[in-house]
Amino acid sequence: MKKMLIVFAVLMLALPAFLPVASAQDAATIKQNMINRLPAIAAMKSKGLAGEDNRGYLAAVSSQLSAADQAVIDAENADRKVVYEAIAQKTGATADLVGKQRAKQLAEQAAAGEYIMDENGTWKKK
Repeated sequence: MKKMLIVFAVLMLALPAFLPVASAQDAATIKQNMINRLPAIAAMKSKGLAGEDNRGYLAAVSSQLSAADQAVIDAENADRKVVYEAIAQKTGATADLVGKQRAKQLAEQAAAGEYIMDENGTWKKK
């Protein structure tokens, strides 16, 4: 969890550099929203309800996900999409490629027992 928070903090510090197309206020809002969701996301991951897919997005692993948990996942993924698109625009890559690269990082950072999706789309516990 501590390692995930450190890596997330580094990503969040770099976020404004990749969001020049959005206003500074929008970038700050996205950053703060993502930080605010971290505890809920960590809880879902530790309970095996959600995991990181192979495209860089958070996804439900369990059918026992509450509507509130699904709303957190949806909000997180909407913000990740904005970030991936901004990075893609700045670097000349595609948002899909940025997401897939991020998925690899997220898989490496996942804690033991958390679900990650392999390149073939199969959920596995790390």
